[in-house]
Amino acid sequence: MNDKSEIQELANLFTNYQKGFIYFAYSFIGDQMAAEDIVLESLMNYWENRYKLAPDSNIRAYILTVIKNKCLNYLQHQRTREEAESYIQASDMWELNLHISTLEAINPGKIFSDEIQKIVDEALITLPEQTRIIFMKSRYDNLSHKEIAEQMGLSTKSIEFHITKALKVLRIALKDYFPGFLLLLKLF
Repeated sequence: MNDKSEIQELANLFTNYQKGFIYFAYSFIGDQMAAEDIVLESLMNYWENRYKLAPDSNIRAYILTVIKNKCLNYLQHQRTREEAESYIQASDMWELNLHISTLEAINPGKIFSDEIQKIVDEALITLPEQTRIIFMKSRYDNLSHKEIAEQMGLSTKSIEFHITKALKVLRIALKDYFPGFLLLLKLF
């Protein structure tokens, strides 16, 4: 066969069977554009492998098999994507439920109760003086990092370091109490 007759054969195959192949793919995957892409890729697959096939091969069956396999790959990919999305949604839902239950469990009256305030005071006493002063200015006097830095002649990075250091000590001291306490502590 010469090149011109092979190209004509491919054109005839495409013209005569394209709609049926697309309908076949679409009936399984339900996406018109993806079905058209699969059919085109399958025809290209046939064209690239035509010399490897036996001379008496059923070309339509070969192309249909390629389409079937590409549809299976497409659907398996869709399933994997949907499973991943479901997992992400479940994780998001779990996190949302955790936030709701934490908020429901928080009793603002207890957060600042005498017992907890005593633990906070004891933890603050263990801090180096400069760290304690910086933390108290931030949380109790509601000064910004910049304001504290200006008052104490330090950089804002240094202020952030001391506050982080104080929060670590408080996190350890209050670990058995309220999961949301440190979050609230950052707010006040």
